[in-house]
Amino acid sequence: MENEVYRRQTARLVLRRPNAADLDFVAALFSRFELVAHRPHPVPDSPEVSEQRLLRDMQHWQSHGFGRWAIEHEGQIVGFGGLTHKHGFEGLNISYHLHPDRWGNGYATELVGETVKVGFGPLQAHRVIGLVRVANPASRRVLERNGFSFEQDVELDGAPTQLLALNAPVQGS
Repeated sequence: MENEVYRRQTARLVLRRPNAADLDFVAALFSRFELVAHRPHPVPDSPEVSEQRLLRDMQHWQSHGFGRWAIEHEGQIVGFGGLTHKHGFEGLNISYHLHPDRWGNGYATELVGETVKVGFGPLQAHRVIGLVRVANPASRRVLERNGFSFEQDVELDGAPTQLLALNAPVQGS
């Protein structure tokens, strides 16, 4: 399974396991106000917080054999996204963060499609969820384009959030 999950390629994107060399990009990415604008407390991350984020992502890979990939386009890193366990929620949680300069190119939709394939393929998940801030309708549209359906409103980190889900296809029918 390792080789099937650690590195993936779509029509335009390379998805690879993150590493310490990605820190400068992570720090620059999460220092952008546009990226954190949908948070309950929309404050850009400090370099130290970004380092902790990257370390958590790398530890998730170490512990579970999957996680959020570094997303590359034409040899340049453009974001992070993939699947993680989210405490308190059933199913694997999909999340993605693309550099604002790359928004509107369909990369998020392409990433989500590939992530769902991995979730229901090699990872054999029965359910994939997306937790979307109400203030971020573009993210919800990306999930819906990939077959996710709204299930319920929840509160996450003190902010209204929508839970969208996609269940594994039924085998043999």
